Amino acid sequence: MLDIQIIRKNPEEVKTRLNQRGGDYGPTIDQIIAIDSERRSAETERQQLQSERNRVSKEIGMAKKRGEDTSEIEAAMRAIGARIDEIGVNADASESQQRDLMLTLPNLPHEACPVGASSDDNPVIRSWGERPAYDFQVKDHIALTTSLGIVDFEAGTKISGSAFVVYKGAGARLERALINFLLDLHTTEHGYHEVAVPHLVKPECLVGTGQLPKFEDQQYKCERDNLYLIPTAEVPVTNLHREEILAADALPVKYAGYTPCFRSEAGAAGVGTRGLIRMHQFDKVELVKITTPETSMDELESLTANAEKVLKLLGLHYRVIELCTGDIGFGSCKTYDIEVWAPGQNAYLEVSSCSNFGEFQARRMNLRYKDENAKNRTPHTLNGSGTALARLFVALIETYQQADGSIQLPAALGPYLTNRSIR
Repeated sequence: MLDIQIIRKNPEEVKTRLNQRGGDYGPTIDQIIAIDSERRSAETERQQLQSERNRVSKEIGMAKKRGEDTSEIEAAMRAIGARIDEIGVNADASESQQRDLMLTLPNLPHEACPVGASSDDNPVIRSWGERPAYDFQVKDHIALTTSLGIVDFEAGTKISGSAFVVYKGAGARLERALINFLLDLHTTEHGYHEVAVPHLVKPECLVGTGQLPKFEDQQYKCERDNLYLIPTAEVPVTNLHREEILAADALPVKYAGYTPCFRSEAGAAGVGTRGLIRMHQFDKVELVKITTPETSMDELESLTANAEKVLKLLGLHYRVIELCTGDIGFGSCKTYDIEVWAPGQNAYLEVSSCSNFGEFQARRMNLRYKDENAKNRTPHTLNGSGTALARLFVALIETYQQADGSIQLPAALGPYLTNRSIR
């Protein structure tokens, strides 16, 4: 959520920066300012009336001691009390309306965020490794996994519908090995604290990280209990400290957590992709940071480097792109996407999106910290996939395929597999 003070002081700048995302946020900003002005004016009136009521109440008490008739003054005070109550009811309604509008606004792109209209305008920041070359006809992961019997697409559809799969045998072991490999790397080498969190969350958690109310139609909801299946571990992990005040020396907080992720839009008409590329359910190891505003951009760079280390250790060619204003996520102010090369797709696949959310999520969660002067401040939150398993699985299978259709997995996974060869 944006700081209302920024909107009050620089409404035109806010409009300009938000409009760089695409669309016209001017009318919403104007409506917020109008409601805010009316609400603040009413609050000033209420305070004045309360002060007047307190003053006159003392006079009434003194007049009664003198035996004077105070009925008219008391009637006037009752009218003032009724007006105070009316202002209170209206103020609550206005505050709720203002908050609802504020929740629809995306984050302001950072000043350093490249301006652009779409993903076509995203600059490539760097790349690592080379695209592998083969002296045989490359297969995609669907053909490879089907022939090896390690992923059953039909079984997933039979059990749950399209965009679900069943990993079998060496495929299931590889998925489990990747989860353990990622968690061990980030906790032992990168200093993240491992957490295992619930996969169902309250709606206020999704509001806190920005999935609600805007992306309600993309969530799986348990109506009976008013709980949602998590679209990413970002939601429960970031909300671990909602409505808390952290000590300055506790920052940065660094968490790593594995969860399955559930996204109802994955197989929707027009966005579906064959195989494991876009799923309703997939595994992911998420990295979350809570830090001070002064260090958050440095923390974003290190978080991105942590995710890149995964691909380097696995010997996978990748590139890093910076998202422009027209492509950046709803809650982010600056984002790097890491895209791994998948030979069978002849394309790059996004396996991690590393974002700095600034104060945006913390304000929605009422998360604060005390600085060195014991003043309450709003921290910055960051997160990134470290990484998403389905697409990493695809890149591994396709990159390390052999001429005979087998898979020879990299040495980094040796400690997690009894056999690095899948035949």
